[in-house]
Amino acid sequence: MISLIERWIEPAVRLAQRAEPWAQSLALLAARLYLLDVFFKSGLTKLQDWDSTLFLFAEEYHVPVLPPELAAWMGTGGELIFPVLLAVGLFSRPAALGVFFLNAVAAYSYPDISAAGLKDHVLWAVLSFALVLFGPGRLALDAWLMRRWWPSLRRR
Repeated sequence: MISLIERWIEPAVRLAQRAEPWAQSLALLAARLYLLDVFFKSGLTKLQDWDSTLFLFAEEYHVPVLPPELAAWMGTGGELIFPVLLAVGLFSRPAALGVFFLNAVAAYSYPDISAAGLKDHVLWAVLSFALVLFGPGRLALDAWLMRRWWPSLRRR
């Protein structure tokens, strides 16, 4: 019985261990692309009607400390830049941190957020913070640059 387990289970476990970094990288890529879809579309929507965006930042969104126009520019710029960096995997951790803070400020600044809207913001926070903690995975420019320019920092 033991030889049967050793013959079938051990190779399956080894295969799973070899596939794990690539499976994780695919999951991290999916998270990066999902955040791109959500935040980049939001930034494009703000650009399409800038007068409405300025009105919303002045009247609806109550971003602490910043004047409404500056908050509108910074929020829109962040929604357009950070997700693109995440999608290609360049400066991924800082970009994910930027998305995390954009998301947190958006959730905090909109006082009439619904329960469903809050759930979305929690999901985006978890995904972006996971990218901060774990990095973008192997399927990112960051990983390629790390292998090319800093081979001594590679994970073993």
